[in-house]
Amino acid sequence: MQKIKASILILDDNPDILTSLSLYLKHHVERIETAENPSSLSTLLSENRFDAIILDMNFRKGVNDGKEGLYWLNFIKETRPETVVILLTAYGNVEIAVEALKRGGADFLVKPWKNERLLSTLIRALELQESRKEIHRLQSVNEQLNQRISEKELALETLSPKMMQVLKSAERIAHTDAHVLILGENGCGKEVLAHFIHQKSQRKARSFIKVDVGALSSNLFESELFGHTKGAFTDAKENRMGKLEMAHEGTLFLDEIGNLPLLQQAKLLSALQDQTINPVGGNIQIPVDFRLISATNSNLHKLAEDGNFRQDLLFRLNTVELNIPSLRERKEDLKILASQFLKTFTLKYRKPNVDITEAAWHLLHAYHWPGNIRELKHIIERAVILCDTSIEAEHLQLQLKAKPEKMKNTVFPSLKLDEVEKYCIQQAMQKHQGNVSKAARELNINRNTLYRKMEKYDLQ
Repeated sequence: MQKIKASILILDDNPDILTSLSLYLKHHVERIETAENPSSLSTLLSENRFDAIILDMNFRKGVNDGKEGLYWLNFIKETRPETVVILLTAYGNVEIAVEALKRGGADFLVKPWKNERLLSTLIRALELQESRKEIHRLQSVNEQLNQRISEKELALETLSPKMMQVLKSAERIAHTDAHVLILGENGCGKEVLAHFIHQKSQRKARSFIKVDVGALSSNLFESELFGHTKGAFTDAKENRMGKLEMAHEGTLFLDEIGNLPLLQQAKLLSALQDQTINPVGGNIQIPVDFRLISATNSNLHKLAEDGNFRQDLLFRLNTVELNIPSLRERKEDLKILASQFLKTFTLKYRKPNVDITEAAWHLLHAYHWPGNIRELKHIIERAVILCDTSIEAEHLQLQLKAKPEKMKNTVFPSLKLDEVEKYCIQQAMQKHQGNVSKAARELNINRNTLYRKMEKYDLQ
């Protein structure tokens, strides 16, 4: 049997009890320490990190009121609040043991104990500790994310009437518990909007848990969302809390919900309807209470019409539906967003005086942004790395990506005829991947003329 990876301290004034407990537990736990005098706790806790402490309630002969145990329990919880404490009590001290549980004790054992009960109590207490650690870690990560987003909220600063309307609707529904479906292209800020709703909600002090549904394989779906018990499958070596339970009293964000297969859609729907989950391999229904925000770049209504997405699940997801416009539809925000990214990356790469030239601004506005805000962030970061003091058009490296829009929507670097002609030739050559014949047809000129002009503008 594999030993539990934990460090345990046993504290009791009876040497026989210490010997009995340590002899039994050393076969199940990696590290065991023992002590007879509780006054050594200060030194022990400063020099060691114990996962659990088995603590006697009485240490002085003839004293059985359990007050010593309560005192040292308080000391442990003040010194190492994350440490699990299991209490040892005699038959007459059950009431005081219950009082100890109210003060932070994990469980208690009555003397004389049964070894099987001792081991199961210890395992359960350690599993509870791990769950609390994970929740604490997620809450810490959530606080950091909230701080970063509240400082920047890059996708949400806007001059666009369309985006303003989306934010107005999001703020209006944020204080409710209505489920929200966020639609929009990849990279347009769906996750940031989900954070915005969470921060404005009554659940903002609790966890914001994200699940990338598109990245979950079918065999991991249930374990990831609902959790599993030890031994539920081959690699299930310990109990694991699922994301739905982690999001209890907080917000669950399901990204790329359109990629969820029909079988898994049914399981998710059942959890939403019943507000309970059953971990894989378990038989206990666990109540869950979370606010669900989903996001996708797919047309869920079309998928539902085609039978590829459950209509009843769609009804559950989109109590409120928000559509985020693409960056192409909110070009008035381009300068705001690019300037914020510029500030971020000039600080990161220690180039405080870098600016963006007028020609580069023109090129940014002319580009059609298939990757939306995420692509803009990547391009500004790369340009800051490549430039010296100013970001020029060539630092943006948009020629390889650019897909010309209709001429009436194109903003050229200048209105000089030669520069406009050079720009058009560059775009045609890139569109047709260097094929001169196709580029010439696109430009409505013959190949010889195109060769002469390419030589003229040093484009060969």
